[in-house]
Amino acid sequence: MTDTIARPAAGSAPQAGTAAAAYDPRLTNADLAPLRDQTWGSYNIFAFWMSDVHSVGGYVTAGSLFALGLASWQVLAALLIGIGIVYLFCNLVAKPSQVTGVPYPVMCRSAFGVLGANIPAIIRGLIAVAWYGIQTFLASAALDVVLVKLFPGLAPYAVVDDYGFLGLSLLGWGSYLALWVVQACVFWRGMESIRKFIDFCGPAVYVVMFLLCGYLIAKAGWGAIDLNLGAVQYTGWDSLPVMLGAIALVVSYFSGPMLNFGDFSRYGKTFAAVRRGNLLGLPVNFLVFSLLVVVTASLTVPVYGELITDPVATVARIDSTFAIVLGALTFTVATVGINIVANFISPAFDFSNVSPQRISWRAGGMIAAVGSVLITPWNLYNNPEVIHYTLEVLGAFIGPLFGVLIADYYLVRKQRVVVADLFTMSKSGSYWYRKGYNPAAVVATVLGAVVAVLPVLAKDVTGMYTMAQYSWFVGCGVGFVSYYLLATRTTLMAREVPA
Repeated sequence: MTDTIARPAAGSAPQAGTAAAAYDPRLTNADLAPLRDQTWGSYNIFAFWMSDVHSVGGYVTAGSLFALGLASWQVLAALLIGIGIVYLFCNLVAKPSQVTGVPYPVMCRSAFGVLGANIPAIIRGLIAVAWYGIQTFLASAALDVVLVKLFPGLAPYAVVDDYGFLGLSLLGWGSYLALWVVQACVFWRGMESIRKFIDFCGPAVYVVMFLLCGYLIAKAGWGAIDLNLGAVQYTGWDSLPVMLGAIALVVSYFSGPMLNFGDFSRYGKTFAAVRRGNLLGLPVNFLVFSLLVVVTASLTVPVYGELITDPVATVARIDSTFAIVLGALTFTVATVGINIVANFISPAFDFSNVSPQRISWRAGGMIAAVGSVLITPWNLYNNPEVIHYTLEVLGAFIGPLFGVLIADYYLVRKQRVVVADLFTMSKSGSYWYRKGYNPAAVVATVLGAVVAVLPVLAKDVTGMYTMAQYSWFVGCGVGFVSYYLLATRTTLMAREVPA
């Protein structure tokens, strides 16, 4: 391999101009080529994470941790430790794309080969389809609340047993499809419009959550805040395994945007700006988010007589139509924002990477949108047990991809990237392997996914339930170690060179 280090000057990306003209058209289109300009600052990254954290899915997932039998302070600790791990890993995966200016699937060509990169691209794309559907469903549930409040006559149509199809009510179908169209329209306008949209969404949810928290405090008083919610089943050392499982769940929840964070870090002006945005958007932002979850949830007990961890359900209890509409619409808009960013943009790049000349960035996104309806996502996220199972399965497949990418860039390649070779089918290219696939990466991914997903599928077997909670970590660890060993100590990584 050549030792050329293709690294742009600070604040810029490799120029796509004349260099891009020499790229193989089978691997290139305008969206996949290195960026000409990188314009995102720390605030843009911060706003991205604000929207991600404060989506309805974020609150529902955090709220589901209370069902584990932990005290509130233990849930808070699990949330913060988990997000700390996410912060460290996001910085690792951000650097290669920020340096080269290319999205996640193109960066994967370094490890998997110029054609083999379609394997992680398709896996990540399909997972994004699932998440896109889930987040759209959660946002549509918030919209249902608004519609029923404004038009009480619609209430019967919100009952699945009376007016339901494939597990979703008639009103739910209407809300889901309406948001489906809205998201498609925002996405179609392009990346700059999306950036402006999420810059607004994150702060908007903060305002509503603080207002909601203030309303509950005014109703119940400061003394009503109780950090011991629900039935605490685990104390002392008995709580440690459960807390570790909760930490793993947090990492699994963010594993999707964490894996393809390069799709966004590529827009960063500098890696330092991306790192600052991650610091503000993850540990700092998440601390405030976690406190809001705990305080708001604790106040629902004295105010409403029961523990409510879904903020939309909490807003629906307010005796003010204006407050309900404002709150629910804000959560809907915020969830739409992060859904477009985390689960529309990713498959857009991923599916485009499969056939750059036939599938544009927009076409890739629309493929994901159609697929999100077909999987009936409301059945994947309708109670805490199903939520945890869904996250564990997705984590089992995402973990190995992350492990392989990080091992390749930092240990095998020593942070050396030849950008031009990411876009060539020439056998003399740095990332060409036999038939375009690197066997070391493929074997490591399959091995990691199999080892990680088996405990999830066999939860009823003794000992498997505990291991299933760590599916992302198991898959990542197995993928990381096995790829490093195969890539550095065997002949599997031998490239096909011209005679």
